[in-house]
Formats: sequence, C-alpha cells, structure tokens
Amino acid sequence: QVQLVESGGGSVQAGGSLRLSCFASGKALSDFCMAWFLQDPVKGREGISALDADGTIDYADSVKGRFTIARDNAKNTLYLKMNSLKAEDTAMYYCAAADGSTWYALDSRGGPHPSSFGYWGQGTQVTVSS
Repeated sequence: QVQLVESGGGSVQAGGSLRLSCFASGKALSDFCMAWFLQDPVKGREGISALDADGTIDYADSVKGRFTIARDNAKNTLYLKMNSLKAEDTAMYYCAAADGSTWYALDSRGGPHPSSFGYWGQGTQVTVSS
C-alpha cells in the first residue's frame, strides 16, 4: 500500500507557473509507475503525464512543451512543473501510482489512462485566471 499526498496548488494568472509535489509514503516511489491527472466538472478525469521506472515519459498533447514531470526517488516525491498556464488548466490535480514499474495504458490524447492506476492522492486545486 502506498499513500500519496499532493501539494503546491494555488491561484495564478495566465502565463504563470506552479510546481506540484506528490509525497509518497508506505513504499518506495521507484516501485511504481507514477502519473498526474486533472479533473473538473466538464472534462472529467484526464491524464496529463506519466513516467515509469525506466525513465519513459508520456505527456498529453495539451501540455507538451509546457509541463514537466519528474521524480526524486531519494525524497520519494513526484513533481509536476507547470509553465505557461492557461485558464483551461484550471482543475483539481491528482497524482496516482500504478503497481509495477514499467507499464501503463495511454488514452487517445497521449496521456496516461486512469484505469492503469490504483492509488490516488486527495488532490490539489489549481486555478488560473485570465
């Protein structure tokens, strides 16, 4: 069992940046595929980015070139650096973990599919004002 706690959300103007963190406890982060998702009432839950233990990274088309996912195994923490934020990025952001370290499914937008991930944090809110 792994527990995930996100932090770093907040309010920012369009064009600004935020860095989200996801601290894992209970197990080593390196044992899992890790991912970030967003959820809002219109979009539902969408995969943003994911990485596996080998360093393979995937991004949804909507965030390529703007968001960067990274993992610090020594700190057992996953990060999402978000640059050039847009109003449409406003959502609750969740980190998630998948058992096994090398595989997860992708959705049609190129991001991780939520069905591959069994562990979820409580979320952190990101609000971008235009």
